[in-house]
Amino acid sequence: MLDINKLVAAENMAPCEADAYLNDLETWSEEHARQVAREEGLELTEAHLDVICYLRERHAECGPEAHARLMLKAMEEAFVQEGGRKYLYKLFPHGPVTQACRMAGLPVPPGNKEPSFGSVH
Repeated sequence: MLDINKLVAAENMAPCEADAYLNDLETWSEEHARQVAREEGLELTEAHLDVICYLRERHAECGPEAHARLMLKAMEEAFVQEGGRKYLYKLFPHGPVTQACRMAGLPVPPGNKEPSFGSVH
């Protein structure tokens, strides 16, 4: 179900750079994710795709996340059996929020520049 509060919050988000992120969920493909991964020196595995698909499904159901901290917390909870935050950083060494969102073709939520919130700059 779409959360109207998140949509209202999204109106106040800084716009993403069009070259860096694909905000249209319809145009995303697994090949896009693989291309972005290659550019960042990663070879996508099923584990990577599980995280990417989780993010896309969450975005489709709930809309854009209000803050990177909330997204990282949700990701940690979803992948707690695999190792939580350590597991996510192992898969996405440049930050599970920032890097995974780029590969998923999603806008990165605000607050992603702090390393503890799932990005490494």
